[in-house]
Amino acid sequence: MSRSPPPPTHTYTHRQVNQGNMPGVQSTFLAMDTEEGVEVVWNELHFSDKKAFSAHEEKIQTMFEQLALLDHPNIVKLHKYWLDASEARARLAEPASPPAPQVVFITEYVSSGSLKQFLKKTKKNHKAMNARAWKRWCTQILSALSFLHACNPPIIHGNLTSDTIFIQHNGLIKIGSVWHRIFSNALPVDLRSPIRAEREEPRNLHFFPPEYGEVADGTAVDIFSFGMCALEMAVLEIQANGDTRVTKEAIARARHSLSDPNMREFILCCLARDPARRPSAHSLLFHRVLFEVHSLKLLAAHCFIQHQYLMPENVVEEKTKSMDLHAVLAEIPRPSRPPLQWRYSEVSCLELDKFLEDVRNGIYPLMNFAAARPLGLPRVLAPPPEEAQKAKTPTPEPFDSETRKVIQMQCNLERSEDKARWHLTLLLVLEDRLHRQLTYDLLPTDSAQDLAAELVHYGFVHEDDRPKLAAFLESTFLKYHGAQP
Repeated sequence: MSRSPPPPTHTYTHRQVNQGNMPGVQSTFLAMDTEEGVEVVWNELHFSDKKAFSAHEEKIQTMFEQLALLDHPNIVKLHKYWLDASEARARLAEPASPPAPQVVFITEYVSSGSLKQFLKKTKKNHKAMNARAWKRWCTQILSALSFLHACNPPIIHGNLTSDTIFIQHNGLIKIGSVWHRIFSNALPVDLRSPIRAEREEPRNLHFFPPEYGEVADGTAVDIFSFGMCALEMAVLEIQANGDTRVTKEAIARARHSLSDPNMREFILCCLARDPARRPSAHSLLFHRVLFEVHSLKLLAAHCFIQHQYLMPENVVEEKTKSMDLHAVLAEIPRPSRPPLQWRYSEVSCLELDKFLEDVRNGIYPLMNFAAARPLGLPRVLAPPPEEAQKAKTPTPEPFDSETRKVIQMQCNLERSEDKARWHLTLLLVLEDRLHRQLTYDLLPTDSAQDLAAELVHYGFVHEDDRPKLAAFLESTFLKYHGAQP
């Protein structure tokens, strides 16, 4: 086809790998991309009906073109694709039948294999997963799911298991098979034969929620599957009877073996039988078992990486060489005692480089309430125009609403160094004991009512708490004489 990109030159190995970007891919090989000098996964998707394939060829191609544009550090990347009906394949086909058309697509290679394989190796030497590693993995998986579910329309993974989650050598988690559900739904009925059913693997049936196949898919499907993955990560293995389905009793035993009540509650809310009661991926990122207030170090690292294109390539190394190692980096004043000081000599430059690399790779994702949403789905994957027209609203989509009430408020106002502005620090304690600290430089045009409304809008405060917060801010402004804008 004239629009199809030419295949790049690759060197192949003979080792087959089980790391395709979609279940149902007939052939998957480890390959070397000689253009980039990296290992990749070569996937082949065969179509037996050449006539039907030709009729839908342009739609398949457009879909792959646009799927390759979507990108997230915790999702296996689709690099390139092309349509193949080459003469070389014709010679390999049976003499009586022409070669079946196929799509070849190149995906990222994740070096340490699947999560299931990793857990099996770990179980040989450990009884349970390290809590810190468990939190990091859950955060990365939820970061990817939050990204997918925030698309318009939402992308439903629909096949999230420990077999479709992979681990990079540096500890980075990546979700594979992301596009399988979209691909199988987008293809016409006469072309779905290459895509095998997600549930044909008996040992993975427990990853699918009770309502699966009976009601329309929603993001709650992925939350249930994630909860089962989180449980398996915590206990390393949920025992099955040979190759048969994992029983409810085995799942119950795994749940009861969890010693951390916060971890148990976190997993149980994901496994709720009622899909409406399962929380969103975005809200799970802020569950007390995972969420920690971001340190200045992490915020600075994300800011640095976001603006690194403005700096010289070796800026960290050059700054490190020029700094005075005896100079004070930070100081905490203490009444009636000498201040607590931290000097540059106490900072390991090697650790700093490693930390920046981990942040760059997505191991420490920054979850913020007003995070940018991903782009809308490509046109070929979006609903028909008439459906999209019905769903259109004149106002932008709101941010996630806060569902927890405030049980305690503290507020402090300080003058800026130039005495021209007031700096507001607001500490809120929510009903689940989460502490939320917010800071803001007051402007002359700000009012207590406007600030309270803005905090509700961005999902920091429950709507019912707006009048109480506005009154509290109003009284604080009056207390500080003239601080009220």
